[in-house]
Amino acid sequence: MAQINPSILSADFARLADEAQAVEGADWLHVDVMDNHFVPNLTLGVPIVESLSRATATPLDCHLMIEDADRWAPQYVEAGAGSVTFHVEAAAAPVRLAREIRAKGARASMALRPATPIEPYEDLLPELDMLLIMTVEPGFGGQSFLDIMLPKIRRTRELISRHGLELWLQVDGGVSESTIERCAEAGADVFVAGSAVYGAKDPAAAVRALRAKADGAIASAAWACGH
Repeated sequence: MAQINPSILSADFARLADEAQAVEGADWLHVDVMDNHFVPNLTLGVPIVESLSRATATPLDCHLMIEDADRWAPQYVEAGAGSVTFHVEAAAAPVRLAREIRAKGARASMALRPATPIEPYEDLLPELDMLLIMTVEPGFGGQSFLDIMLPKIRRTRELISRHGLELWLQVDGGVSESTIERCAEAGADVFVAGSAVYGAKDPAAAVRALRAKADGAIASAAWACGH
């Protein structure tokens, strides 16, 4: 089953509580945290996550595009995030950090920028609940999907299957009705969608449409047979 995580980076920041409630049929609400250092943009922080966690019943999936992830990631669990994603490029001790996130009660996820290969981190996979393959360069919403990431998604799914792991594989960047099936066929099962959801007249309907397309692609995908 596919999971759809609308990204509030594409929502109206002046109406975040309403925007969160507009997609309450979603599996998670994706919260992009940027520090203007790791990526060239500045967005939300711990206080906003705390407020959002009180404003919606949808669990929060926090994607930290920040430096010094080892220091900050645990604070997002304490703020109410149910899943916290750190970038391996920004973590000094990714295994220790993943274990700390899990120990505090959240799902631990690790993200890779487009140019970062998955293979050097194969041994880390059992320490994670989710892996995020960025399908655009992190830092801005509304970018076009990078098709060159599809082989990387396939290789990552092969590694997950080889180790027999129940590890979610998330994609983020340019996910829409025209790209989600390709991502699902390649091996993704969790999809972050920003403008494809919040740019629609009916965000909840957009979530349902994306989920239907992804579920259909997963059902016929070779990697999911017998999964």
